[in-house]
Amino acid sequence: MTIAKHMSLALALALSMGAAVTGCAADQTSTPPGDDDGSGSGSGSGGDPLPQDVDAAGKYAVQSKFDLAQNMPGTAGDVTRTIIAATDDSADPSLWIIEQAINAMPNGTFKSFLNGAKPFVAGYINDRLLEIAPDFVTTMVTMGNDFGDAAKNFGLNSTLDVSKSGTSYTAVHTVLGAHFKINNVESDYAFADYGVANTVVPGVGVTVDTTGKLGLADHKVPVAYGKVLRIGLDAAIIPSLDPTASNLGQLLQHQVDCQTVGQVMEQYCEDNFGFGPGSGTFQSACNAGLTAGANLIYSKIDAIDASALEFALTGTAKALDKNNDKKLDTIQSGTWAGTLSYAGTPAPLANATFFGSRM
Repeated sequence: MTIAKHMSLALALALSMGAAVTGCAADQTSTPPGDDDGSGSGSGSGGDPLPQDVDAAGKYAVQSKFDLAQNMPGTAGDVTRTIIAATDDSADPSLWIIEQAINAMPNGTFKSFLNGAKPFVAGYINDRLLEIAPDFVTTMVTMGNDFGDAAKNFGLNSTLDVSKSGTSYTAVHTVLGAHFKINNVESDYAFADYGVANTVVPGVGVTVDTTGKLGLADHKVPVAYGKVLRIGLDAAIIPSLDPTASNLGQLLQHQVDCQTVGQVMEQYCEDNFGFGPGSGTFQSACNAGLTAGANLIYSKIDAIDASALEFALTGTAKALDKNNDKKLDTIQSGTWAGTLSYAGTPAPLANATFFGSRM
């Protein structure tokens, strides 16, 4: 399979805006203490009946998991195409590197000439690719695969603050952060740590019957998916590829030897014109171009939040009083039904799961 196909498959899984979202119940490793793996039908059947005076009021930590790799609503996003552009040509990644450097150069004779000679300059640089960017392609492909992992194992960490009035329960559902599982490594990120506002949904109806069946009424949870995606990229994916990098610009700078790029581009000009503007000019343009390329990708991610990704959720789970203190303490085998919408285009949820425990 070509590099372009690897990138297209992995990134389309992660960022496609035209797919239905389904839940991922398998491989839970971060269950709350005393909980099971969170999987199951969520039918509420089985186990001992709950006493009629058991109390569901209280605050619960909840983790929901979704598979965003199958049909997120909308069309394939610019983010996918921008990252794929780094490896979708026979001369890549040299062509992509050259394009970033040329775009960052001031207007003038050399910029005009190099724009017309990009394929030739890229081929010239390709001959020294292992020296200039030995791990660039591998890193970009791995990043695409990691995007796919994050999409298939996308989680939201939230709280359910359940209160009782008479015989009825209502809850405030607050989404506090994101959960990612990438290469079987699970990690959690609080929105507050990244300047992202929590999503607070009041007035969620809650029912509990004597069989332990817990119901959460239909409610809508809007998520700034672009901001969450940025957290996943900067905090989870990039440090796993390069522990010394904390953003895409730094990752690209560490992957590409701009000093050597400058020397090679200068040598090309001297070989073909007899003179050049100096390797330092090209080195500076390479560094500026990589930063601009990273910022372009970030701008595409930010643009996703022109519309919220809205989860319309109805939940069913098994509620347990494990310590027999007449208070519910565990939520397991939860399933979400409903839709996921982006920019007014809905798609059905399937097999989305959740579990939780009293805080």
